[in-house]
Amino acid sequence: MDYLHSISGKKTILGIHNREPNAVPDLQTNRVTTLTGQKPALYSADFLFLDEDVDNRWRIVKECKKRWKEGMIPQLMLHVVAPIFEDRGVWTGGVQVKLTDEEWTDLITDGGKLNNIWKLRLDTYAVYLKYLQEENVPVLFRPFHEMNQAAFWWAGRKGPQGTSELYKLTRDYLEDTHKLDNLIFIWNIQDLDYEWEEYHPTESYYDIFSLDVYNEDGFTKFKYDKMLEIAGDKLIAIGECDVLPTIEEIKEQPKWVFIMSWAELTFEKNSDQKIIELYNSDITITL
Repeated sequence: MDYLHSISGKKTILGIHNREPNAVPDLQTNRVTTLTGQKPALYSADFLFLDEDVDNRWRIVKECKKRWKEGMIPQLMLHVVAPIFEDRGVWTGGVQVKLTDEEWTDLITDGGKLNNIWKLRLDTYAVYLKYLQEENVPVLFRPFHEMNQAAFWWAGRKGPQGTSELYKLTRDYLEDTHKLDNLIFIWNIQDLDYEWEEYHPTESYYDIFSLDVYNEDGFTKFKYDKMLEIAGDKLIAIGECDVLPTIEEIKEQPKWVFIMSWAELTFEKNSDQKIIELYNSDITITL
């Protein structure tokens, strides 16, 4: 965190997400390295939900350790199925599913059936996170992807008893029960609307506020200013994007502490030349 604060407003870290399969945990990192001649400075992966990806969770965790020792900053996310199902499941109807209001209340109420199931699920994830803690590996931890994106079971619920409450109880449980102190918590929003305050987990519950930029208007000054306004003294970052910002846009918006492009979309939505120039710019940070 000291390092991230020290570069805020000066330079921006470049990273890429390594989307499934977890069996090949460095697929996209290697691809961007081959193209640009530069290794990204941020490594990202996800616990995920398909049988083969759950079976390979140790691979991404060991990759986090490897990359940290190499000098990268690791990030882990939780695109996982709703606690009304088993930990292994499917995308449509598992990750993208809606809980009833009654199920949601049960989930965020201490002692509720779904509340207990979610905590048991967190016990499972904590095993991996504790391993990284014991290996002295800090992790950018983003438990709830795009908290305003209602397609996901955890997201789209506004107000203090909504998505932000699940975020808060998750952080409390991991830190208070499992004594994890190596997690840098990321609060994440998508640019599909601007009601971001409705999902604010309060300042003490997040360390970095990140925005996923997928709207066609891209990296507007309005989004940047709104991020800064909400974040205050907290750091801000581009949690995901398909189209990368230009070097000029980064110069105009220097407070983005990192930019993480999304896996294969990096190469589908940007020219090789643009990626190469960005990874070799003096305003961005690679490994």
